[in-house]
Amino acid sequence: MATIDTPAKTSALGSGHAPARAPRARRGRRGSRLWVKIVVALLLVVEIYPMVWMFLTSLKSNDDYLNNSTWSLPTTWEWSNYTEAWTTGHIGLYVQNSLLAVVPALALMLLLGTAAGFALQIMVWKGRRLTLLVFLAGMMVPPQMILLPLFTVYFQTGLSGTLWPLILTYTGTGLPLTVFMMATYYRSVPRELFEAATIDGAGILRAFWTISLPLVRNALLTVGLVQFFFIWNDLLIALTFTNNQDLRTIQVGLLNFTGDFGATQYGPLFAAICINVFGTLLIYLFLNQKVMKGLTSGALKG
Repeated sequence: MATIDTPAKTSALGSGHAPARAPRARRGRRGSRLWVKIVVALLLVVEIYPMVWMFLTSLKSNDDYLNNSTWSLPTTWEWSNYTEAWTTGHIGLYVQNSLLAVVPALALMLLLGTAAGFALQIMVWKGRRLTLLVFLAGMMVPPQMILLPLFTVYFQTGLSGTLWPLILTYTGTGLPLTVFMMATYYRSVPRELFEAATIDGAGILRAFWTISLPLVRNALLTVGLVQFFFIWNDLLIALTFTNNQDLRTIQVGLLNFTGDFGATQYGPLFAAICINVFGTLLIYLFLNQKVMKGLTSGALKG
């Protein structure tokens, strides 16, 4: 006798196949997650292990570094290497010089770059697109090409022997990228805010200081941090314009650990490198969330 499939039988058949597919899907998800964990673990090893090795090497004596394996643990933990790097190696002086050169250059760069980005993106005037292209062209000029002309100018104007050549050069070389990035961030700011402020009687300066700057503060922090790392890690410009030992920045000062006939004090050298690397790493970790917000805000257009 013929029978007709009822909804109950159909649902029973369907439910019979569902458990067979579910374990396969779960196994596929577990396999993909396992590969992701393996890749993340490898990336952590690649990133963290060099810093661990550098820190352990900074605690070795010179004989320990030269006579034992490079990958071995310190036989004696020479914490005095950090004291020697800070005092005898003058790392404290070099950090102070770096701050005296980086902080004013960064402040000038952000102020001028933010004002230029505001003028190029928010204000309407003839020739602003051509001006933006000129700033973009400045990003294509290699810094190596302008060092000799700048050195001549600084020498003739009497600025040699000071930190002003570093401040001015850092500001000029970093300004094109800062202007471009800030102009990009200003695209995400609604124009209606400035139109309403203009209707209420606000001038250009008031709109810039009280409206635009609070809206792009995360972008300012992001651009400032990126430029800070560029300037702080610079060696070529600082090596070119610092002709006095008392004006050396920290990157140039690290060369001071190489003595006569190629003799190098490896313990204090790695201790100085640790002070430099871990100091900047702490700054980034502290400002990490602000940087992420700044990066995402520049990717959206309001």
